[in-house]
Amino acid sequence: MRPLTEKFKGLIFVISGPSGSGKTTLRDKLFEDKGLKSELVKSVSLTTRKKRSGEKSGRDYVFITRDEFNSRLKANKILEWTRYLGYYYATARGFVEKQLKHGKNIILCLDLKGALTIKKLYQQNSVSIFILPPSLEALRRRIKGRCSRTRKKEIGERLKLARKELLASHRYDYSLANKNLTQATKELKAIILKELSKGKEIPCPAECGPRD
Repeated sequence: MRPLTEKFKGLIFVISGPSGSGKTTLRDKLFEDKGLKSELVKSVSLTTRKKRSGEKSGRDYVFITRDEFNSRLKANKILEWTRYLGYYYATARGFVEKQLKHGKNIILCLDLKGALTIKKLYQQNSVSIFILPPSLEALRRRIKGRCSRTRKKEIGERLKLARKELLASHRYDYSLANKNLTQATKELKAIILKELSKGKEIPCPAECGPRD
C-alpha cells in the first residue's frame, strides 16, 4: 500500500508535455471513463489571460486580473505558478489541499516548473506523467496549426520551450507517447489505475507495467 502522509489522503496526478502534445485532450478523456470519473477531481487553473471564445470561467480556467494574482501570491494562496507568453497561470493551494485531506485524487495539467514544484512539495502524494509527441516534426506541425494566426515569434518560443521540456522528460515517474489517441488514452488510464491500486483494492490492467 502507498505510504501516504497523515495530513493528505489523496493523490495528485500531474500530466505534462509540450504545447501540442495532447495532454489536455488526454486528461479530458479520463473523465469520460465512468469508473475513473468517480475517482478523480480536475483542478482548474487560474490565469491572467483574457477569456477566449467558447471558454467558460470555472470550467476551462478561473480568469483573474494581474492584481488578483499578485494578491493571492502574497497571501500564500497559490501552490505553483508559471509565466507563459506574457500571462500567469497558477494552481490554487486551498482547493488542492482541501481535496487531498478528504482523500480525493486530483488531476493537474502543468508545465515542467509546476510538475517539479508539486513533486518537491508532495513527494509521497504525487505521480508525474509526461506526454511525448510522436516526433518533433509532428509537434512543429501541431504548434503551427494552433498558432496559425499568431506571429512567428510565438511559434518559435513554443518550439524552444518544447525542446527544453522534452529533455527533462526523464525526471517524470512515467512517460508515454501520444502517437495514437486511443492507445495513449488506454496507457494513461492504466497508469492511473496502477497508482490508485497501491492504496485501494482496484484491479490493475495488464497495460500498467512498471514505472519508466
